[in-house]
Amino acid sequence: MTIKAILFDAYGTLFDVFSVKEKCGQFFEGKGEELSKTWREKQMEYFFLSQILQKYEPFNELTEKALRAALDLHGEEADRNTMSELMKAYEQLTPFEETEEVLKSLKGRQTYIYSNGTKKMLDPLIEHNGLTDWIGALSADEIRQYKPSPAAYSYAMEKLGLNKKNILFVSSNQWDIAGAASFGFRTAWINRKNEPVSSLGYHPEYIFRDLKGLEAVQ
Repeated sequence: MTIKAILFDAYGTLFDVFSVKEKCGQFFEGKGEELSKTWREKQMEYFFLSQILQKYEPFNELTEKALRAALDLHGEEADRNTMSELMKAYEQLTPFEETEEVLKSLKGRQTYIYSNGTKKMLDPLIEHNGLTDWIGALSADEIRQYKPSPAAYSYAMEKLGLNKKNILFVSSNQWDIAGAASFGFRTAWINRKNEPVSSLGYHPEYIFRDLKGLEAVQ
């Protein structure tokens, strides 16, 4: 079936989530990279637990809690201003080199970010990077169900008003690809690190090293 809409994960797919290391390094010299990695690990741990335990908290709140946990683990403290500046960095993540070019090439199709991030995080991120003409944002926060729950993908399908086989879901995260493929979306895994395919059995329809591979998908 023809692809009529493309849904993109945001963090790690269109935008480099570890670009926060620059801001982390400004406040905590020599620890920027370590802090950014721990921050991301805790962020993912927290939203998975939130979903499994069915005790929903918005992604921005979990992201702040994850930051505090990362700082504690690395023996650092941050005042209110520092926390605010670091959280602001999530609205100013650096897009991957090919992101803008690829989004422009997909003009004519519906293109949306579909993320666990809240709209208050996603809209400023799109605007900051000058991508408002090329992509919109949908958030799982609107139904308080995190990906990879089936309800999250179902909500995105309903918002688009399309058959799930007319939707291509794009992510660099294998857990997200597994969830989307299990739900019935067509999937493209952006395998930037040349990792082996998951053994869970939910294989992506397409595997690309970066977003440029999408330009040939019909």
